[in-house]
Amino acid sequence: MDEQIVKDKRAFEVYLAERMESIEAPDTLKQAMSYSLLADGKKMRPLFAIATARTLGLEIETVFPLAMAIEMIHTYSLIHDDLPAMDDDDLRRGRPTNHIVYGEAMAILAGDALLTQSFEVLLDTPAEAEIKLELVRMLSIAAGSNGMIAGQVLDVEGEGKALLETDLTIMHQKKTGCLLVAPIVGAATIAGVSTDNYQLLKRFGECIGLAFQIQDDILDVRSTSEVLGKSASDAENDKSTYVSILGMEASQQRFNDLITEAMEILEGLAYPATYLRLLVDSMVSRQK
Repeated sequence: MDEQIVKDKRAFEVYLAERMESIEAPDTLKQAMSYSLLADGKKMRPLFAIATARTLGLEIETVFPLAMAIEMIHTYSLIHDDLPAMDDDDLRRGRPTNHIVYGEAMAILAGDALLTQSFEVLLDTPAEAEIKLELVRMLSIAAGSNGMIAGQVLDVEGEGKALLETDLTIMHQKKTGCLLVAPIVGAATIAGVSTDNYQLLKRFGECIGLAFQIQDDILDVRSTSEVLGKSASDAENDKSTYVSILGMEASQQRFNDLITEAMEILEGLAYPATYLRLLVDSMVSRQK
């Protein structure tokens, strides 16, 4: 991973820990929230917010509240995904899942608290009220009933069924893609970019979001639970994946095509996209 990306990740993780420490909550609840939120992970969503901020000439601290809010929502979704009623996983980010450590009830509540608290954190963004309201609207849609949650519903309803590639793409654009587009367009909103640049960044995020999921499907087959830090459970849960539908070679080609498109989109951006390119390169080479 590029040295600048590593520095940015560490700076954000310090902010995350300090901001989490300031949140008031019953001790057990706060421990359960922190256990999952502060666990070692890729932090790809915060990093895309930071890389976009650097691209657009913002101080990276400007997008830390946005990045933390999105990471809180992502983490809540993982806690709930791991529950017995969902994917029933016992390993996440290289550690026992939240409900294994704190019990199902506390895990549910920790997820609920992270989701709810994320919007208070988001409002710490140093921006005008109109921009804060737009960020709240944007993130609510991305995480809500026609965004991430819709994708999770399609995922649950698709278990045991042979989905078409178009169905799988729609599911993952919502379940995974929405929260990978959000940090990019959120940073663009804070920066006040033109409509043309906003649309380019949005399309860039859509390509990256789908590519990220296809890469996950590939790694789920090629890697191990020890490397991934989570259960490689798609086949066990009888879920359709890009690999199961298209095969490994075609899935890899689809991933490559999306990465190529994303890089080409950046060429039309009215800003030097060095940091976004570095982050995409880091994503392409990831092993977990």
